[in-house]
Amino acid sequence: MPKKQFAAQKKFCYDTKIKSESMHTMTDIQTQLSLIKRGAAELILEDELIKKLETGKPLRIKAGFDPTAPDLHLGHTVLIHKLKQFQELGHHVIFLIGDFTGMIGDPTGKSETRKPLTKEEVAKNAETYKTQIFKILDEKKTEIVFNSQWLAAMNVIDVVKLGAMQTVARMLEREDFKKRFHNQQDITILEFYYPLFQAYDSVYLKADVELGGTDQLFNLLMGRTLQKRMGQEPQVVMTMPLLEGTDGVQKMSKSLGNYIGITESPGEIFGKLMSVSDELMVRYYELLSSLSNGELEALKDGLKKGAVHPRNAKARLAKEIVARFHGNDAATKAASEFDKVFKSKGIPEEIEEKTVVIQSEAIGIVDLLKRAALTPSTSEARRLILQGGVSVEGEKITDINLRLHAHKDYLLKLGKRRFAKVSIKN
Repeated sequence: MPKKQFAAQKKFCYDTKIKSESMHTMTDIQTQLSLIKRGAAELILEDELIKKLETGKPLRIKAGFDPTAPDLHLGHTVLIHKLKQFQELGHHVIFLIGDFTGMIGDPTGKSETRKPLTKEEVAKNAETYKTQIFKILDEKKTEIVFNSQWLAAMNVIDVVKLGAMQTVARMLEREDFKKRFHNQQDITILEFYYPLFQAYDSVYLKADVELGGTDQLFNLLMGRTLQKRMGQEPQVVMTMPLLEGTDGVQKMSKSLGNYIGITESPGEIFGKLMSVSDELMVRYYELLSSLSNGELEALKDGLKKGAVHPRNAKARLAKEIVARFHGNDAATKAASEFDKVFKSKGIPEEIEEKTVVIQSEAIGIVDLLKRAALTPSTSEARRLILQGGVSVEGEKITDINLRLHAHKDYLLKLGKRRFAKVSIKN
């Protein structure tokens, strides 16, 4: 073959190879983006993320959690599940526990100055987080850091310099601060420092991407600002929606009673997931399920065309979530128990047992529910009874003055799912 022709063919092959590799890389990036953006509320900026992905290097993905509560619910796990997706794509996940910032208290969404947690409370809650997150994340591939490591080491000059990075006017652009300022409610200087400290976390950790809830957007963008001012490439910001609770309206919250705790029993988790609306079920799938994008789209299509029954879809999701936190055997058993109770109107094989010791021969039903820890308060017990949510020995009761006698065992049912055998003694 003539040298000129060989050279031309070689160049063609080389150009084709480069083009093929480039297309292959872009396909990989588009595949990553499709998963990364699933369920996300906002991505700032997508072009920057693409450039970071194009380097082919594992990105440093950060999400911070203030240990303000000892137990996680599914709403908390939305961010953790997104971290898991980044982890499965080969990126480096940094789970930041804000033990230092937790003692300040995140002012986001607060209408008044927030009471800081004690060092002991923060430490206790942080330990709980560490044991719960690895139900989702791969422990061997997760870096856990505490921001007290660098924030507590700052001296007064460091803190003063950090404060000089931002203006009061910029801080007052934040909606909650703006409202409190307008209403002449107190805002402490310490609260102004919270977003600065969170932003400095990103600087210290050299974060490429930071995840947070939609209510954290101001703090996340502050990280970009501080990184730019300190000579770093700014992080990409991704916000995830705040998961609605089982009522389908309010943000999932323990205080509202619409939460699904990841440490709750398999039966409780399964039953609560089966109780959500069809619309909310699809949202839970998007934010919590490990189904691939293709499987998720097929499920949505099946629901839309009527080929998939919503109840079966809920049961599939419930089994997946229960298996994640309690194992496959527990998920299978929870599904079986649910069918038994709701289809056959039967009683679960395993029900909780309570013993209440009284000083008299009888006890009021309201007092019994509270003392047996079946309701958190007497007012909640009254409400549940008046709404027809309590049965004694299979009979629904509405009399809050009903009294039950000692030396007997009673089978109680609360709501649609909870059974308890209560033994009254004196």
